[in-house]
Amino acid sequence: MKKKSSVIHQKTKSSSQDKKEHIRICLEENVESLNTTGFENYCFINNPLPEIDFEDVDTSCSFLGKSISAPFIISPMTGGCDLSGKINHNLAMAARELGVVMSVGSQRLGLEDPSLISSFQVRDVAPDIPLLANLGAVYLNYGYGLEECERVVDMIGADALMLYLNPMQKVFQGGGNIKFRGLAEKIGYICKHLSVPVIVKEVGFGLSDSAAMLLKKAGVSMLDVAGSGGTSWVKITRYLKGDFSAAANAHFDGWGVPTADALISLCEVVKDIPIIASGGIRNGVHMAKAMALGASYVGMALPLLAPAMESGEAVTKKVKGMINELKVAMFSCGAIDTTRLREGQCIRKLRW
Repeated sequence: MKKKSSVIHQKTKSSSQDKKEHIRICLEENVESLNTTGFENYCFINNPLPEIDFEDVDTSCSFLGKSISAPFIISPMTGGCDLSGKINHNLAMAARELGVVMSVGSQRLGLEDPSLISSFQVRDVAPDIPLLANLGAVYLNYGYGLEECERVVDMIGADALMLYLNPMQKVFQGGGNIKFRGLAEKIGYICKHLSVPVIVKEVGFGLSDSAAMLLKKAGVSMLDVAGSGGTSWVKITRYLKGDFSAAANAHFDGWGVPTADALISLCEVVKDIPIIASGGIRNGVHMAKAMALGASYVGMALPLLAPAMESGEAVTKKVKGMINELKVAMFSCGAIDTTRLREGQCIRKLRW
C-alpha cells in the first residue's frame, strides 16, 4: 500500500501561486453553479403554538465525541500559501469562539513542501475544536498511501481525515490525475488502518447513491454530500486557466445533483452513517432545511471567505448570525433541539 509520493506528475500539481489565485477568483468572480440547491422546493410548516420558549431551543450536538454548539462545519477552503495561513487562522479563531467544527484545505502542498505546513496549522489558536485534515482521494492512485494520510493528520493534530472526490474538477484541471479506478478499495484500506475516522466528501457536484454505498462498505465514518448549487470548481478552474470564454466548457456550469435532492437520496440508502450537507448553504434557514431533510451536520465555505480575509471576529459574527437564524427556524416550527428537527415532521415539499 505504501508508495513514493513522488509518483504524482509535476505538471498536474496545483502550486502555491494557484492557491492564491483560487482565493482571488472566489472573492472577485461569480464561481457559483448555474444550479440552485433545491432547498427552495421545500418549506417549513409554521407552528404558531410551539409550546416551547425561545431560550429553550438547543442547537448543540456532538461531533466525533466532542460537544459543539451547533451542527456547523467550516468546510475546506484553502492552504498552501501565506494568505491561506491568515484565512485558516481567522476561521479557527471563530470556530474556537463558537465551538464548531473546522476543516482545512487540501494538504498535499504541505506534504511536499514543509515550508508551507504552517499555513494549515491552527491548533495554537483552537486547541479543542473538532479539526479535520484534508486530502484528495485520487492521490491514493498516484503514490500516496497510509503514511501520507497519517502525516496530514499529524500535521495539524486532526480528529479525522476528510478525503475528497473531484473527478469533474480533475478533468477540467487537465494534465492527468484522472485515474479513479480502484479508489474504493484503497479508501477502505485507509479506513481500516488510519488512526482517526475517515470522512469522504464531493467538492460541489453531489455524492451519488452508488458512491455512497461503496463508501459505506469501505468503512467511512461520515459522508459529505457536497451537492451542486454552490461553488463550482469547473468555473474556478476555467478562470484559473484563462479559458472561461470557451463556450463548450460552459455546458458544465450547471453540472451535478442539487444539494437537497442528493441529501434526501443519500439519507435513504445510508441510514446509519451521519451525513453532512454542504453545497450552496448560505443562511440559517438553509441549515435548518438541510437538517430537517436528514443531515446530521451542515457545512459552509464560500460565504466565510471574505470575512476570513478581514478577521476572526468577522467570521464569528457571520457564523453566529446563521446559527441564530437556525435557532429562529427551529423555534418557529416547534423543534426544541436538533434531534427533533431531524425527525422531518416540520418540513414539506411545495406543490407547483
